[in-house]
Amino acid sequence: MFETVKYELNEKVAVITMNRPEALNALSFGLSKDLASAIRKAVEDESRAVVLTGEGRAFCAGGDLREMLEYGKQQGSVEAFLNEPLKALHDVILLIRETPIPFIAAVNGVCAGAGTNFALACDLVFADENASFNEAFIKIGLSPDCGGSFFLPRAVGEKIAAELFMTGDSVSAERALQIGMINRVVPPEDLQEEAMTMAARLSKSPTVSIGGIKKMINATFSNDLQAQLELEHECQIESGKSSDFKEGVEAFFEKRPPQFKGK
Repeated sequence: MFETVKYELNEKVAVITMNRPEALNALSFGLSKDLASAIRKAVEDESRAVVLTGEGRAFCAGGDLREMLEYGKQQGSVEAFLNEPLKALHDVILLIRETPIPFIAAVNGVCAGAGTNFALACDLVFADENASFNEAFIKIGLSPDCGGSFFLPRAVGEKIAAELFMTGDSVSAERALQIGMINRVVPPEDLQEEAMTMAARLSKSPTVSIGGIKKMINATFSNDLQAQLELEHECQIESGKSSDFKEGVEAFFEKRPPQFKGK
């Protein structure tokens, strides 16, 4: 189905696995395009949650520097890779943030550079005990991409973000948990099960409400209070029109668990 991505659908949970283990799932132009296509397929399949992970011993080692250099030679400029291929990466980030279903990153092993920012773009991040995270752009003379300068300061605060960006130092999964980069650290053998359990739980939640929550979280650091209240009003009206709201109210009064359908 895809050259560089594995795609599975388990009931209403789509599992998207970056599948370039020989390159530690480095983000090639092809992988970027496959990720975008896989996310669109998850939407077409009416998935209600997505798990994003990596094949082998890494989640994602960041941008593919070998391809960057080769692409630059072909185009006559190393900077050429930072045009269309980088735009393709950023399109995937926007898809993750704007698709109104929950995304869970299941981070196995190395998570570097743009790979860290792909994980941060997801709504929840689970990592195994051997995972590490860095913003290594500085070590090759680049500034961050893939939303890192947007997501990381919001997760850990300005000062810690500045240190991680300016040094490129790696942090362990445990340290990432302590500073608020991620949600949970689990043994390596439990990572996929833990991520799938959460994804299955969220896939049974009212999807319209989840989409509204994502929209509000995206806006919360740029809106003032008045604008955020207006957005809450808009999203609550939208979720109030859903069948799931009707079901939730009926279940509340009938004292039974709700059976949300995502509509």
